[in-house]
Amino acid sequence: MPPSCCGCLSQYTHHHLVVFLLTFFSYVLLHASRKTFSNVKVSISAQWTPSVQNDSFPTWEKNHLFADEKQATLFLGTLDSIFLFSYAVGLYLSGVAGDRVNLRYVLCFGLWGSAAVEFVFGTLTEWLHMYNKILYCSLWALNGLLQSAVWPCVVAVMGNWFGQTGRGFVFGLWSACASVGNILGAFLASIYAFLVTSVVQFAGGVVVFFGLLTSPKETRLSPVETDADSHRPLMSDEEDEVEVDVYAKRNQSVQPQDEPLAESPQAIGFFQAVCLPGVIPYSLAYACLKLVNYSFFFWLPFYLSKEAKADRLSVWYDVGGIVGGTVQGLISDFMGKRAPVLAFSLAVAMGSLVGYSRSPNNQLINAVLMATTGFFIGGPSNMISSAISADLGRQEVLRGSQEALATVTGIVDGTGSIGAAVGQYLVSWIESRLGWMCVFYFFIVMVR
Repeated sequence: MPPSCCGCLSQYTHHHLVVFLLTFFSYVLLHASRKTFSNVKVSISAQWTPSVQNDSFPTWEKNHLFADEKQATLFLGTLDSIFLFSYAVGLYLSGVAGDRVNLRYVLCFGLWGSAAVEFVFGTLTEWLHMYNKILYCSLWALNGLLQSAVWPCVVAVMGNWFGQTGRGFVFGLWSACASVGNILGAFLASIYAFLVTSVVQFAGGVVVFFGLLTSPKETRLSPVETDADSHRPLMSDEEDEVEVDVYAKRNQSVQPQDEPLAESPQAIGFFQAVCLPGVIPYSLAYACLKLVNYSFFFWLPFYLSKEAKADRLSVWYDVGGIVGGTVQGLISDFMGKRAPVLAFSLAVAMGSLVGYSRSPNNQLINAVLMATTGFFIGGPSNMISSAISADLGRQEVLRGSQEALATVTGIVDGTGSIGAAVGQYLVSWIESRLGWMCVFYFFIVMVR
């Protein structure tokens, strides 16, 4: 491990460990609930369609919302799109809220609200025999909005506790929370899947509310360093330095020089955050990466549907993402720059996609290629959504208004979620008309 990382680790306290674990498992529980919904789609589709056609009496059971399984599957796909679009919109809003309201309140509101919606959607409606398509769409849109409150807050809390030194390694390891949640959710698929995940998620919110400290200032510890070099891993060339100077001068023209600085940092505006150096390029890059990431998340089991052990194979993509985010974050800390690591990883990712698209019908080879693809695609995706978002929210130009972490994270992840939502339509359209090989070519274009 680089000396800088070792020196940073020696400064961590039990407070840092508690913050790491609480924020980690907050998002694990959230992603487990998403994976659970994905895993129980087959049983939901079967429940919403009649097992025996009865043309003489089509309304013989009210839980049969659709005439056949194909219509039910299309509706479940619509629910996925509704969730992603509402989640994307919510990220922009919750990021702004997180910089203005106590992060713990916003985080717990999202956890508790999402748990309640999932309970109503999957358990209460079944107990009360309430079957209505509009109700399901409304609940899932609300679920997307509520879940969007979690990610910007947990990244902001982590950014408050873990400084620039060693951030790539720490955030790379921490960002495995989504993949761990996917793996956990794969084991929670049962007849009581929604009940279990909602209860555990609500209980997790209670633990977070009473146990999470959002900043070192709450424990009399020194805040993380805000050195002048905090932006160098992202912007190291002269062009970016000019961009930083332009942004700083623009802010100076708006804020008088003789105005005293406030004791507590002020939250940055949404459009100011968009104009921060690096925010737009990384947001667009993350939109392309998250499109590929979520396409694997939603479509990989379908692509492997002819294989006997499709679910077990799909886990290897998450395993590769966990290892990739950690290793690449560590390398970026050692180099002092993140962009070269991302560029190299995505260049190799194109080759891994070509290799996987032409893989033989062998489980071992498929598992290795899938883990490799996850390493070079999931790894950079984790870096941008966590470590780089924290870097962008702690730039030198924010001297007087450091509260930009949640807003910047919301912008980056919100843009990525829009790309993921659009991508689901594109993947479906390309696959139905041109086949899976063209889908993989489309993925290659996205990671270029």
